[in-house]
Amino acid sequence: MLRTVLTIIFVLVCIALSVIVLAQEGKSAGLGAISGAAETYWGKNKGRSMEGKLVKFTRILAVAFMVITVLLNLKRF
Repeated sequence: MLRTVLTIIFVLVCIALSVIVLAQEGKSAGLGAISGAAETYWGKNKGRSMEGKLVKFTRILAVAFMVITVLLNLKRF
C-alpha cells in the first residue's frame, strides 16, 4: 500500500519537475548582461519574482525526487 502511494507521488513529482524546468528561462541574459543591465531592480530582487519562485520549487522537487527514489528502492516495502 505504501509503495503504491509513493509511486503515485513519485509520478506527480516527476511531471511537476518537468513542467517547472521547462517553464524557466535560460541562464543567458542576452546583451544586457554585458553592459551590466542585470544589476537593476529586477536583478537584485530575483528571489521574489516568479523566476525566483520557480528556482525554489525546482530545488524542492529535486530533493523530493531523490528522497522518493531512495525510498522506492529500499527492499522493505
